[in-house]
Amino acid sequence: MPTITLALYKQSYERNLSDFHLPEDQRQFTSLPLDKIHNPTISKDTRHIVILSDDAPVGYFALENGDKLRKYSTNPKARLLTSFSIDVRHQGQGIAKEGLNQLPNFIREHLPDTDEVVLGVNKRNQAAISLYLKTGFTDDDEVYVGPKGPQHVLHLKI
Repeated sequence: MPTITLALYKQSYERNLSDFHLPEDQRQFTSLPLDKIHNPTISKDTRHIVILSDDAPVGYFALENGDKLRKYSTNPKARLLTSFSIDVRHQGQGIAKEGLNQLPNFIREHLPDTDEVVLGVNKRNQAAISLYLKTGFTDDDEVYVGPKGPQHVLHLKI
């Protein structure tokens, strides 16, 4: 089993992330890492997190705040998890689960003012819903109707 760790994005990961592949059925629910990292419209305070397998980037997600977060939570100490994905060549190995299991400790270390992570997951994305619930997120029966349909709003207390 490879060693799975979380790391803040740095420029040296760019080349690996430029070769990131997602199947079409997953792309409807997320975005490619570099599309998100280089998106000029997201909050400047967004933290880009890379999931490493033996120090090689194989996954990605963002922890946002700002206007987008407020659609999901009124908690001023929350962060919004967006664009979670694992490169298709590394799916099915438990990497997503291990990465999410490390999230609370990673946040305590790198974002100590954050006490909650929220996310919206499309109701049609049952695999993602199951993953988030297995890794400590809770479903309080909140729904956000986003541009791609209704989303469950899930919470993770830090």
